Amino acid sequence: MNKLKVVKLTLKKSREYDADFVKENMMGPNSMKIVEELSESLKIEKGMRVLDLGCGRGLTSIFLAKEYDVTVFATDLWISATENYERIRSMGLEDKIIPIHAEAHDLPFANEFFDLAICVDAYHYFGVEEDYLTKHFAPLVKKGGQIAVAVPGLKEEFTNGVPAELQPYWFEDMTLTLHSYDWWYNLWKTCDSVRIQECKELKCLEEAWQDWLSCDNDYARRDIGMMEAEGGNYFNLVSIVATKL
Repeated sequence: MNKLKVVKLTLKKSREYDADFVKENMMGPNSMKIVEELSESLKIEKGMRVLDLGCGRGLTSIFLAKEYDVTVFATDLWISATENYERIRSMGLEDKIIPIHAEAHDLPFANEFFDLAICVDAYHYFGVEEDYLTKHFAPLVKKGGQIAVAVPGLKEEFTNGVPAELQPYWFEDMTLTLHSYDWWYNLWKTCDSVRIQECKELKCLEEAWQDWLSCDNDYARRDIGMMEAEGGNYFNLVSIVATKL
């Protein structure tokens, strides 16, 4: 309980946003809280160009633009640029956030265009590929810029198969996408164009998940049973921060 209280005290900025707006636009554990904790490990300066890859409905882009006064390229495949633009405009951030509709392997940006590239709760769907960081993500960032990813993960790899209590909720793609921070570290260290600064568990897991499970959303309701079965024994949130060489 004390650990959770510490996290709540540190995540002040994300808790100032309208709760109904945030819940309406969540697509998983509260990405605003995740990106706030992730940002504590980053050097973000006013006027930077930031790639927010897999931004969903734009919560992370809104947070970054509003809190750090940066220009964010809010890029997603599943949510249209028009839908995100309407949301961005409703927040008065249309001059700070550019909505982009693109697939993660076909990004319409010049190499070394961004000061910072961020991906929250999406990278595990495509970044598990051995060469994705080297071929598609890192090239977009300037030398000396940062790359930061936060993904749902595992405390340890399931070397003996998926635990019985999780099997009723387990989808085949989860075996491909959910990994430990050691697994992610070993994948990223093969990339010669980045230097890993840190790879760790984020502390906001419980709070971010509680927000998602309280949403009026069919996917959130489906996840309630899974998280009850998990019981805090297996899942975590993994963050990886690297510098472009």
